[in-house]
Amino acid sequence: MNAFLEFMKTFLILFAELTALFILISFLVSLLQQKVTEERIKRVLERPNKWSGYLYGTVLGALTPFCSCSTIPILAGLLSSKAPFGPSMSFLVASPLLNPVIVLLLWTLLGWELTLYYVLIVGAFSILIGVVWDLLGLERFVKNVRVRKGSGDAQKDEPKWKVALRDAWGFFYPVLPFLLLGVFIGAFIHDFIPQEMIARFAGGDQPWTIPVASVIGIPMYIRAEAILPIADALVGKGMGVGAIIALVIGGAGASIPEVVLLNKLFKPKLVTAFVVSILVVAVSTGFIVQAVL
Repeated sequence: MNAFLEFMKTFLILFAELTALFILISFLVSLLQQKVTEERIKRVLERPNKWSGYLYGTVLGALTPFCSCSTIPILAGLLSSKAPFGPSMSFLVASPLLNPVIVLLLWTLLGWELTLYYVLIVGAFSILIGVVWDLLGLERFVKNVRVRKGSGDAQKDEPKWKVALRDAWGFFYPVLPFLLLGVFIGAFIHDFIPQEMIARFAGGDQPWTIPVASVIGIPMYIRAEAILPIADALVGKGMGVGAIIALVIGGAGASIPEVVLLNKLFKPKLVTAFVVSILVVAVSTGFIVQAVL
């Protein structure tokens, strides 16, 4: 009975903390997104200094959408309007991996030092992927994208804070089942799985766990909001931080739904390049983080 009560306590505290953080972050990011429109992103990426476009693409990707459901439509609009290919690809990679929800939840659950390394390494890889894909001429594998623009007039006269509140709930409601699942698994691991078992099979001194975790993350498709509480519990039980980071990047960066959506924009060779690139980022970041911490 005491074990069950401790489990419920862990579950409720973790769920309350993550819910409050998610809604607050979603509200603030919605306010930002009302200013950073697709047209503004395109103008920034088309600046005369081509190389700065990769940095801008990465930063804007980190500031705007949350997941593939919003990243891919914006990417389609950029490609349709002939935005630069390389910076647009940096935007694609950075968007799900560096969004404010992941960064701030990582900070809360795993600490500022790990989060700083994560942001710097993933940001650098986002720029590098855009540059390399552009140099290799992979733009030829983009399908003929045509996007019909919608009208946002309905929201023009509505106060921005009301739009942000509605967006915050709109972002939170679809991820609620995933968040509940992640918190449940995390609390279960925290209170019922022996630390010795986790450390034995997935401890920090076993490098094979990093590439395995990166591959598991893709078909697993537990959203980042759910992976992070699980990650927190696994780290507390002795699982290597590098494997946790690889799991998060694999799941958030190249989930099955995102790959399916990208098939509508990219030819198979470019989709393959995307998945391989995300796996490289996951494994490399995992090993780097594991080495420096």
